[in-house]
Amino acid sequence: MELFEKTLASRLVFDGKVVHLYVDEVELPDGGRSVREFVKHLGAVCVIPVTDDGDVILERQYRYAVGEVLVEIPAGKLDFPGEDMTEAVLRELREETGAVPSELTYLGVYYGSPAIMGEKIGMFMARGLSFGENDLDSDEFLEVFKMPLNEAVDAVMKGEIPDGKTQCAILRAAKLLDAI
Repeated sequence: MELFEKTLASRLVFDGKVVHLYVDEVELPDGGRSVREFVKHLGAVCVIPVTDDGDVILERQYRYAVGEVLVEIPAGKLDFPGEDMTEAVLRELREETGAVPSELTYLGVYYGSPAIMGEKIGMFMARGLSFGENDLDSDEFLEVFKMPLNEAVDAVMKGEIPDGKTQCAILRAAKLLDAI
């Protein structure tokens, strides 16, 4: 069975700095028509930094859209279309934590809300960390802290870390490192 939808018309409704809202008319697999509202986004990266002692570096950051301080792994948006995800993740890790890894492992792609948002997040694990100064963006405020990886896994399983990309990266890293 063919599952793809064909775009018949596309209209940009809002063109923001980070998100771009479209309303498209599509042809469905059965020939019918429907409307799709969705957000285009350049994409992002996230990284789970794992220290030699088996701790992960996490952040507490206020997220305006949900009105909460969330525990997350370092992450950030791509700066331009086609930006290399490896370069972006190295930049974000250094900016937010001051860490530079000797080893970077690709963990795959994460789609946070694929029904309405086209944001593709490249996930990585960083090891062999050396530390310097961080360099936060002027509108970025976070608290960086460490937690043993097994405790981070427990926090995910208890529902204490609601951020999806963070949950996914913690569990993937733990499985790769045979921590679960």
